[in-house]
Amino acid sequence: MSGLHHVTAIAGDPIRNFGFYTRDLGLRFVKKTVNFDDPGTYHFYYGDETGRPGTILTFFPWAGVSAGRRGVGETHQTAFRVPQRSLGYWTQRFTEKGIAYEALEKRFGESVLPFTDPDGMALALVGVPGAENEPGWSNGDVPAEHAIRGFHGVTLLLDSAAKTAAVLADVFGFKETGREGSVIRFKAPGDAEGSVVDIYEAKGFLRGHQGGGSVHHIAFRAADDAEQGQMAQKLVSNHGLHPTEQRDRNYFRSIYFREPGGVLFEIATDIPGFAVDEPVATLGRDLKLPSFLEQHRKQIEGVLPSLEETVS
Repeated sequence: MSGLHHVTAIAGDPIRNFGFYTRDLGLRFVKKTVNFDDPGTYHFYYGDETGRPGTILTFFPWAGVSAGRRGVGETHQTAFRVPQRSLGYWTQRFTEKGIAYEALEKRFGESVLPFTDPDGMALALVGVPGAENEPGWSNGDVPAEHAIRGFHGVTLLLDSAAKTAAVLADVFGFKETGREGSVIRFKAPGDAEGSVVDIYEAKGFLRGHQGGGSVHHIAFRAADDAEQGQMAQKLVSNHGLHPTEQRDRNYFRSIYFREPGGVLFEIATDIPGFAVDEPVATLGRDLKLPSFLEQHRKQIEGVLPSLEETVS
């Protein structure tokens, strides 16, 4: 499999973020942990029932963070896939919940419902024919038949597409499948979650500034360490890019690099997955820490805001 593994973004208030993605959007809270590099901050993972690659949206919620500014060198929009017939349900739900959304539009023949989260993050629902046959997880509020099925893809806002397109094709197996105006569509093989990357060429636009509502990085899938190593070798030998050393994120192993257009890319392994330290039935219930932070659990728990009232 290829395509997106996860998308990681920056949020403000953690309790507001948690409520929006679990209650309003109906995603499953699959992991409650901390930013391994800043353990006084949560790291939230939302996805489907088991947290499969291609369904995971993660957040660093930093209370009081200043708002980001969308611009060149950033992920412009993150899109989820839903059954095509569910877009009416979601439009009504957004209206009832007071969620900011825009009118339905067509992109590459697909119906797209753009909306934003409480931090201003640009999101969209894409009606995908046949998505109703994919498993849907229900939070007890959003019915399984209308549930988000994972990612459709991301849109990158770049000065120029060529060098980034070469990386997408050579390293990740994406192929160009269409153009509409300034947008070029690339697709990974198959029609799995997170198989689309659109590049919006916007030469001369202001560069983005990261903050609340910004995507921090996007991660692509590698089946295992061996495939990740092959991808890293291609980055070096074919593109002159130098990824970081591998970092163990407990639920996957990662390398990072800045792609030619300025967006931070990650390559994350599919293994070992989110059930490595707790059963699927109770994913997201308890605070999970990496072994090197376990000795500081009491101190960390004393700093993090409680989600218990929100969870119950």
